[in-house]
Amino acid sequence: MNVPMISTELVTLPANGAEQPFLNCRVAGPKGAPLLLFLHGFPEAAFVWDELLAHFSEHYRCVAPNLRGYPGSYAPADVKAYRAQVVLGDLIALIRQQAVTPDTPAAAVIAHDWGGALAWGLAAAAPQCMQRLVILNAPHPGLFLAALRDDPTQQAASSYMNLLRQPGIEPQLSANDFEQMWAFFERFGGATWLTPGLRAQYRQAWSATPTPIDGVATASSALTGPLNYYRASPLHPPSSPSDPINTLQLPDALLQVNVPTSVIWGEADTALPPSLLDGLERHVPDLHITRLPRATHWLVHEAPAEVRAAITAALHR
Repeated sequence: MNVPMISTELVTLPANGAEQPFLNCRVAGPKGAPLLLFLHGFPEAAFVWDELLAHFSEHYRCVAPNLRGYPGSYAPADVKAYRAQVVLGDLIALIRQQAVTPDTPAAAVIAHDWGGALAWGLAAAAPQCMQRLVILNAPHPGLFLAALRDDPTQQAASSYMNLLRQPGIEPQLSANDFEQMWAFFERFGGATWLTPGLRAQYRQAWSATPTPIDGVATASSALTGPLNYYRASPLHPPSSPSDPINTLQLPDALLQVNVPTSVIWGEADTALPPSLLDGLERHVPDLHITRLPRATHWLVHEAPAEVRAAITAALHR
C-alpha cells in the first residue's frame, strides 16, 4: 500500500499594501484536484491535520497552512497585522493560488478553533471562495459575542483569553518547558492522546525562531503571532463595565453564512460548550450538526475516526 506523501511548501502570496505575506503549508494530493483547505487553531500548527491530509489526498489537493504568525509563516510583531480582515486576505489569496484556477472555489474549508473563527468570517465575507464549510468546535461570532457579553458561565470558561491578551506574557507561557501551554490540553480529561511524539512537535512549534521579514518588525517569539490573534480580536470576556465588547455590534454581513455548512462538535468541550450551537440556524440556513458526546475541544486527536467520517459525509452532502 502506498503511503500518501505529505510535504512542506512555502507559498508566497501577492503583496497586500506594504506586506508580502508567505505561508508555510503542509500539502498532499495532486495539483489540479479539488482543493481542501485545513485551518488549525491555538496553540497548534498545520501538522495536526496530517492524518486527514493523508486520508483525503487520494481525491483532493489538501493544503494546511501554518497561519500567519505560526512557524515558518509571515510573523510580523504588530498586533494590527492579525486583525481578521487582514488574515482573511491571506486565506483568499491562498485559495486562489492553490485551487485549479484562481476563480475555482475550494471544495471545502475545514477549520478548528481560531481557524474556525477565521473560516466563519471567510464564508460570510467571501462565499465565492468555497463550496462548503466544515467547522470543528469554533463558535459562530454572533453567538460567541452574545455569550461572552451576557453569560457569566461563558465568561468564566473564556477567562483564559484575557490572560493571553496581556502584553509580554510570552516568557511566562514558555517557562518550565511550556508548563502553562500544556495545561490548555491537560485540563480537558488529562489529554491521554498527547504522546511523546506529539509533545515534541508542539514543543518545536512553540520554540521555533520566527522567520525574519525584510523591512518589517518580526515577532520576537514563536508565541507572539499566535497570541496576537487574541490581542487583535474584539471578542473576549469583558474586563470592566466600560469594555468595548459591552456595546459591540457585529454587522449582519459578518454573521450570515450562505454556504452549505457542517459543524462537528465535541460536546465535552468545557471552554466552548455545546450551548454555543443554540440558535445557529438563524445565521446558517444550510446547516448540519454532528455531535460527538465524549470528545472535548481536541476532537481531531481524540476521535479521529469519527471526525474523518463526519468530514467525508460533509463532502458528499
